[in-house]
Amino acid sequence: MSLSASTPPFPAAWLLAGVDEAGRGPLAGPVYAAAVILDPARPIPGIRDSKKLTAPQREALAGEIREKALGWSVAFAATEEIDALNILKATHLAMRRALAGLAIQPQHVQVDGNLCPSVEGLAVTFSMEAIVKGDDKVPAIGAASILAKVERDAVMLALHEQYPHYGFAIHKGYPTAAHLAALRIHGASPVHRRTFGPVRAVLEKGIGDRG
Repeated sequence: MSLSASTPPFPAAWLLAGVDEAGRGPLAGPVYAAAVILDPARPIPGIRDSKKLTAPQREALAGEIREKALGWSVAFAATEEIDALNILKATHLAMRRALAGLAIQPQHVQVDGNLCPSVEGLAVTFSMEAIVKGDDKVPAIGAASILAKVERDAVMLALHEQYPHYGFAIHKGYPTAAHLAALRIHGASPVHRRTFGPVRAVLEKGIGDRG
């Protein structure tokens, strides 16, 4: 469920982690989250909200973040978990998994948005706060935004190879006009989120569940 790497040079009590997600809005695929502890001694210019960057910019920054960050972790909640829990709870699950994947524990965690995930079940001592539009205000949150987006986009490209008629490589599962049209023609694939309105609608109309 997660990838992680970290190399702490000083006590964890000095560390700040940023957390963000990618993929809450799409109709298909997992939701991803990342947690990043940046190194103040190795700043990375250009970090911001991943949605405001081009794909090549995100890829380049993601490589630099993995190389220079004191700690990073990427995790996800699967499509089935999204349908079972709802998208908010699944997003928070992915965030908890990302935090659990950090090999060093921060003193304080800043989360993009207006709600923090529960840390129930995690052996943590850090405090946590939510920051609206934090991915453009806090470099660590922006870095988490970039890693989560890059990882999720890679998964959607792989899913495009399995289900090319939906166009995942282009829209990454978001409800574009082309994606909605493909849903009406082909029905839902195994990676579509059945509790999301447009997907549920085609299933209720009997268009089918296509592999």
